[in-house]
Amino acid sequence: MAFRQNRAKPARKKDWTEEARQAEGREVDAEQSENIAAKGSLSRQRTVTVPDDPNMLPPGLRRGTVVAMRGLYADVDDGERVWPCTIRRVLRTRLIEERHPVTVGDRIGFQVESSGDAEAREGVIEFVEARCGELRRRTGQRVHTIVANVDYAIIVSSAAQPKPKPHLIDRYLVAAHAGDMTPIICMNKVDLDHDHGAVAILDRYVRLGYVTLATSAVTGEGIDALRDVLKGRASVIVGQSGVGKSTMLNVVQPGLRLRTGDIMEHVNKGKHITTTATLIRLEMGGYVVDTPGIRSFDLSTIARSEYEMYFTELAEHVPHCKFPDCTHTHEDRCAIKRAVESGDIHPERYESYVRLFEESGEPI
Repeated sequence: MAFRQNRAKPARKKDWTEEARQAEGREVDAEQSENIAAKGSLSRQRTVTVPDDPNMLPPGLRRGTVVAMRGLYADVDDGERVWPCTIRRVLRTRLIEERHPVTVGDRIGFQVESSGDAEAREGVIEFVEARCGELRRRTGQRVHTIVANVDYAIIVSSAAQPKPKPHLIDRYLVAAHAGDMTPIICMNKVDLDHDHGAVAILDRYVRLGYVTLATSAVTGEGIDALRDVLKGRASVIVGQSGVGKSTMLNVVQPGLRLRTGDIMEHVNKGKHITTTATLIRLEMGGYVVDTPGIRSFDLSTIARSEYEMYFTELAEHVPHCKFPDCTHTHEDRCAIKRAVESGDIHPERYESYVRLFEESGEPI
């Protein structure tokens, strides 16, 4: 539905700040004023709501999947080609609480500008379908959805260079559970696991019932098992910088030529080579989203009262705590703390829970 032509100059001037400056005899900076002009026939089209029947689209719209975000532009694959698309301003306003109203993996409806060269044509995203399988974190004051509509979260750590961070793995596990994804823990660079410390960390999660993989892009160990996990599914690869996510994907599907980097030896940390999440279609079926490496993961989007149910080994002990509102951090007669003392709960897993709980910032 088209907007009425309402781009005319307002009947009354309403820039009170400018009038106050003029009254004070101050010069007005011309660069501070802004004229809004239409940029084509699509600029006056009202944002289309998500159709009730997902198989039916309003006339003129196409369905596609966001494969990458580049600033305010989204690359959208409609099965025939990848379109650069802007996001309808009304849609951005409706989803202002999100850092990005559209993210990689989103299934969207878009309209293509009718004029201009076919290769240079752009689209405008009109609606975003309901999401499932989301990986979210907080960035500043806003929630950042890193990827949407994925089934598996492949949490990648490395046996060495950089050394594994079990606490970061635990954070990703909580995020995966909260986002309704199936987490799989992958320990890469096992060819460097000379003291078998990485295998011991994996064993900790095997005992909790998680699926784990031990891989090496150098020797090829575990790569076939990783292919079996990725085949025909929608997955996201996450982990800190330098653990070899892109290198591993280059081995999984030769010819990808994803950029890779070296470890900075003086700090034993990886460089940020992958700078934006990118959806990669797999020749064997399905797709995987490669994400930038991060060294911390803010989970304040999740209520601290929910942490206990995302640490699977804690849940069975919670009903046995003395107090119904037990936080499992400082209370007496806490069943969780007794389980840690008896060895039923690994002390590092309990430490991860306490750290998350205390960092949430909510009052106890």
